[in-house]
Amino acid sequence: MSDERGFRASNFALQLGKRTLVMGILNVTPDSFSDGGESYAVDATVERGLQQVAAGADIIDIGGESTRPGSEPVTLDEELRRVIPVIEELASKIRIPISIDTYKSEVASRALKAGATIVNDISAGQFSPSMPSVIAGAGAGVILMHIKGTPRDMQKNPSYVNVVSEVGSFLKLAETNFINSGLNRNQILVDPGIGFGKNIAHNLELIRNLRSFNDIGIGIVYGPSRKSFIGLLTGKPVKDRLAGTLGSVIAGAWLGADIVRVHDVPETIDALKVSDALQHGYNVEK
Repeated sequence: MSDERGFRASNFALQLGKRTLVMGILNVTPDSFSDGGESYAVDATVERGLQQVAAGADIIDIGGESTRPGSEPVTLDEELRRVIPVIEELASKIRIPISIDTYKSEVASRALKAGATIVNDISAGQFSPSMPSVIAGAGAGVILMHIKGTPRDMQKNPSYVNVVSEVGSFLKLAETNFINSGLNRNQILVDPGIGFGKNIAHNLELIRNLRSFNDIGIGIVYGPSRKSFIGLLTGKPVKDRLAGTLGSVIAGAWLGADIVRVHDVPETIDALKVSDALQHGYNVEK
């Protein structure tokens, strides 16, 4: 996307459309599908976040509950115990937005007070009706993601008549709900939810049609990192999906993604430097 737009999240403003922004995934969980347990301790998690910032991440997305297919929810207290110390520590050390990956409004509220400025809600508010008012009250930004079902059952034979139009309708309704609660459109990003209640055909159709969501929110977040559709296409296990992830990231950037959510920040940034120079133009005076 070549037009320049501004996403606002509390005291942060991110310019969209000039280049593809990178959101680094920072899981504080023992059981995430890709990196569970790798950075579970607070100190190790903070260090990993600092490494992502040093590599050039534009946003750090912190999550304390795995939402992999078949996962079970964690308690409110456990999720808070995992994420709040990490957010507090990182917020005192970095100058880029921190996103809290949660669908619980109480976690969102505590995280925003601790220093987060974006809420990444996989349910777009449907799992916690008070989420819109919490975010509006804090002046924060939100990422509204589409999910069909819950993480526990979302991959049990998902079906759609038209996946692109159904996901678009869901996100449009969610956007209206948040705007009615006091958010402006420039505080809202949308995510079609790759892998969240979709089979490989659904995922590929959504990626091909990312630009169809241009009229919802101010920008599009795209999260393909290491996901099962890459494994199905390449035959590679999770730990060996970097090349496939980079291919999907570049395709998504050309097909309309404004922000890509990834585990492998340095490699993604290098790939996007080349892709963005081709897509958006390269200034030889830089």
